[in-house]
Amino acid sequence: IRPYININRGLIKMYDIATTVSRVANETYSHSRRIMPEQPWWDNLESSFHKFPDDFELDLRTELTVESTAAGDYLLRTAGAGLLSSLALPTSLSPGQLKKDLANADFYRRKANTGDPEKFFKRPNSSKVVMESSPAGYFRFKPDDGNCELLNFESPFKTVNPALRDQYPKRKRNMRAYAQYWSHDDGPRPTICVIHGFMADPYWLNRRFFSLPWFYKQGYDILLYTLPHHGRRQNRLSPFSGHGLFAGGISHINESMAHAVHDFRIFVDYLESRGVSNIGVTGISLGGYTSSLLAAVENRLQFAIPNVPVVSLLDLVLEWFPLNLPLKALLKASNTSIREARHMLAVHSPLTYEPLLPKERRMVIAGAGDRLAPPKHARLLWDHWGRCRIHWFPGNHLLHLDQGKYLKEMAAFMREIGFDQA
Repeated sequence: IRPYININRGLIKMYDIATTVSRVANETYSHSRRIMPEQPWWDNLESSFHKFPDDFELDLRTELTVESTAAGDYLLRTAGAGLLSSLALPTSLSPGQLKKDLANADFYRRKANTGDPEKFFKRPNSSKVVMESSPAGYFRFKPDDGNCELLNFESPFKTVNPALRDQYPKRKRNMRAYAQYWSHDDGPRPTICVIHGFMADPYWLNRRFFSLPWFYKQGYDILLYTLPHHGRRQNRLSPFSGHGLFAGGISHINESMAHAVHDFRIFVDYLESRGVSNIGVTGISLGGYTSSLLAAVENRLQFAIPNVPVVSLLDLVLEWFPLNLPLKALLKASNTSIREARHMLAVHSPLTYEPLLPKERRMVIAGAGDRLAPPKHARLLWDHWGRCRIHWFPGNHLLHLDQGKYLKEMAAFMREIGFDQA
């Protein structure tokens, strides 16, 4: 990341802006009331949460920088919402699908009501899983002192709800799990697991975005995990990667998140079988949502660092024009409140469960100008996680200005908790 950018022919030190944003955000929120309510959060969080402002008391120069990046997110958000509303929503909200989802709603509500992640996220039995390895492709990372391979296995996942066990596996490509694995020749080494965002699964993209070769050179192995319905796991006729996640209804979303956790844990089993003892997870956007959830499910993780995370899918899409219009109309027509709709999806929200990882092993990264995964979501998770370590950067969902600063802070965080010790 270059230390300076040119705006209106004036040089602005990005380090100064990043420092200002992080300081002001921390001061703003550390002295403010908690917005994470008592459990059950889906009932006690204000129904207007999606309308909460996402602003900070910044000086004019910093405010202009943050707001200029936010404007880009509004455009991207509208385009993404348009894709979902035209290509995924018609099947997800069809009368037949809605009837099925309403019939299954109580099953997922009861699971969420327990507050026990083991009721929904059962540890998989990987004893019969055959892990396969193949070349990672031409655009793979090519380390001088290690190997880059594509791991995959036929997923033994069965839906938690028996009512979906016949339908869910029909997306056959989705039932094979994938991850790209970078390992040092003199391993095993502490391994950082990286989970991509919605529609952003290419390994090369995440490699560059997270500066993963730099972390590899710090001595870490890397595993890039592919979420269900993305990349090689999407149907051949999917209009875009991730389409299948939101094109099958609410019950399908719930089971897809159970599937995501299930297959990730099998990769953790595999890493342990290779002698890896220190395993941590980070992820961006939907990957941040998943890594936050894993902090409450998988006690073998040494750290969780969600990056621009989402914590409530319903509250998120209620901000996404034009996707929010048919959703609001449907809620009104079916006499379903926002709280009731949240409850239907709460079974996989990180807010539903207490984290298993201690506070000092949790860290949140958030963007002050993010309008795809707005700052209030990161703040809600931060509250739920006992106001753990947090870093704010001056940028939007994709443009992380002065990203080098938080990458170095992530590396320092890993050293402080002793993660670098094999």
